[in-house]
Amino acid sequence: MNERNEPAEMEAGEMPAAVEKTVSPIRLLIVDDHPIVRFGLNALLALHEDIDVVGTAAGGDEALDFVQRHAVDVLLVDLRMPGCSGIETLKRLREVAPRSRSIVLSSFEYDEEIYDAVKAGAQGYLHKESHAEDILNAIRLVHGGKRAFPRRIAERLSNNRMTAGLSPREREILELVSKGLTNKEVANTLQLSQFTVRNHLNHITEKLEASDRTEAIFIAMQTGIITVS
Repeated sequence: MNERNEPAEMEAGEMPAAVEKTVSPIRLLIVDDHPIVRFGLNALLALHEDIDVVGTAAGGDEALDFVQRHAVDVLLVDLRMPGCSGIETLKRLREVAPRSRSIVLSSFEYDEEIYDAVKAGAQGYLHKESHAEDILNAIRLVHGGKRAFPRRIAERLSNNRMTAGLSPREREILELVSKGLTNKEVANTLQLSQFTVRNHLNHITEKLEASDRTEAIFIAMQTGIITVS
């Protein structure tokens, strides 16, 4: 973790402005298998009154056990951990603590890992060499219900490869379904047959590797394919 006067891949001001500081401290859990990383992050974040590091975990299983026993608002999660990986941790987190939000803090920025992390439920993705202020802003943004991705990652998430190649029509249909419209209502809105709408939805779930339309909507919202106002 670099201080702001040291070089890093993320430029100053790249992360969106953070939301206003909350009245109650943000309850944060640090999940990383390297003790020095846990110690460093803990020392950094403890300096800020609006963040309360409620615990640290050396792996996914330990983190999942912790969130079932303690209230956690935001998790900082490493991806490459022995045993229960970061991706698996994020997937299981949605089941055991659906209200907790997560940010990946990784040493790697491979497209596949970024996409898998976001698909699994991450609301942010930062490199471990990110500026301290950017990490703090990301925690506050995600706690406030927003997403926290540096511009370079956000752009990669929005290109065809990272959005699984959904067509404009497929994105349009998914947007309408995410707003609660039935197949019949979508068909009437777009002047299509219900059969065509159903086929599009089948293709969407296949492309996003989702089990059903609900998961497809979740993945699409997390990856920025669609936005719901």
